[in-house]
Amino acid sequence: MKLIKEQDRFIIKDFKRLNKYSYQSYTRDDDHGPRTYAVKDKKVPSVTTILSATESKDKKAGLDKWRARVGYQEAARITKQAATRGTEMHYVLEQYLKGEGYLNLSEGGAQARLMAHEIINNLESLKIIYGNEVNLAYKDRWAGSTDAVGEYNNIPTIIDFKQSNRPKREEYVIDYYYQIAAYSLAHKEQYGPINQGLICICTKDGLYQEFKMDSQLLDKYENLWFERLERFENLKKQGA
Repeated sequence: MKLIKEQDRFIIKDFKRLNKYSYQSYTRDDDHGPRTYAVKDKKVPSVTTILSATESKDKKAGLDKWRARVGYQEAARITKQAATRGTEMHYVLEQYLKGEGYLNLSEGGAQARLMAHEIINNLESLKIIYGNEVNLAYKDRWAGSTDAVGEYNNIPTIIDFKQSNRPKREEYVIDYYYQIAAYSLAHKEQYGPINQGLICICTKDGLYQEFKMDSQLLDKYENLWFERLERFENLKKQGA
């Protein structure tokens, strides 16, 4: 991939869109409780819904301590700001991967654009895109949307983009591993093989990080995902 500026917009070149699969689209519902997707005639829980419902007590306690330390109002402000920045960064990347230019000149738009550019500048090995903002579902058990599917170093790969306020240690991205594993399983079930996962993170200060999941690590978390899914389904049966 190569980022260039044409007149008043940025675009990326040196990659190819390959319509290898006929990806389906599902309607997402965020307005009636936890996020679901309409798959055929059923409301299917999203991957993020499952992860949120089954997050560890330690993670919940850590978030509660952080909110208490910075103040609940400030915590809400930081969370909202990060969500807005992440949405804009994802939109920039989405437009670029679709082969369309995009330029938001607002202050928030400029920061998100620079973060997106930092990610693109580190994706030289991504030469083929099968699709972006790809909806995936595993029967009627879960569904979600991954940022991109393509060939990274010539290997079929699920790719997700993340923004962060600060650099991440690996123990802080474990839920991202679960997320990639869920998307990988769904892609294999619906369309074709996935052999690798790639998580691309950029902080608000422009620091790029990536976490790769080779086939062995992907297989590990695919198995662990089913264990976590079972916990979620048991909670639903209990009415929790």
